Amino acid sequence: MTDTDRTKAASEAAAAASDGAVGEEARAAAGESAQDAVARLEAEKADLTERLVRVAADLDNYRKRAERELADARKYSVTRFAADMLTVNDNLARALDSVPEELRADTAMASLVEGVEMTAREMARLLGKHGVTQIEAAGERFDPNRHQAVFEVPDPSVPAGTVVQVMQPGYMIGDRVLRAAMVGVSKGGPKAADGQQGQAGQPETVQNG
Repeated sequence: MTDTDRTKAASEAAAAASDGAVGEEARAAAGESAQDAVARLEAEKADLTERLVRVAADLDNYRKRAERELADARKYSVTRFAADMLTVNDNLARALDSVPEELRADTAMASLVEGVEMTAREMARLLGKHGVTQIEAAGERFDPNRHQAVFEVPDPSVPAGTVVQVMQPGYMIGDRVLRAAMVGVSKGGPKAADGQQGQAGQPETVQNG
């Protein structure tokens, strides 16, 4: 082998070695890039999944809220009308209370009273049909959420803060107060036990006039 041949062979060997080194570096760089790409895609997938979960939760909450609001709208759609009808109901009750017993014996008056009583019963039936119920008040512990105190009555025989007189009945529609009961509340009696106290406490009397 001549010197020229040996030099050429050495050059080719060096070139091959260089190409091999470059190839190794390229493969290493390619491998790192692929790992980075996989990691990036995994991160994007996790972020997208989290967003989708939040959106799904928001949609579910919105659906439930819309269902509740629709149910409430249906349940309480007659609230204003029912409140107006309570005035009519009160007037019927006052009309019946105003008839003296001696006049009820009169045939004509008895027929009139019977007609008013039938109307009052029908009114009560219709109110009940739409979820309107009368609030229990007499003898109950004063509850500012359901009762409105208009005066106080000294009565040491019952615990202080007991409803002893109902001036105007109150009503609920569903679980909401349609009209608070106007009541007289006792004072001067023994303090109610803790179990009876509840949310009551000393009522704030509303002055008439």
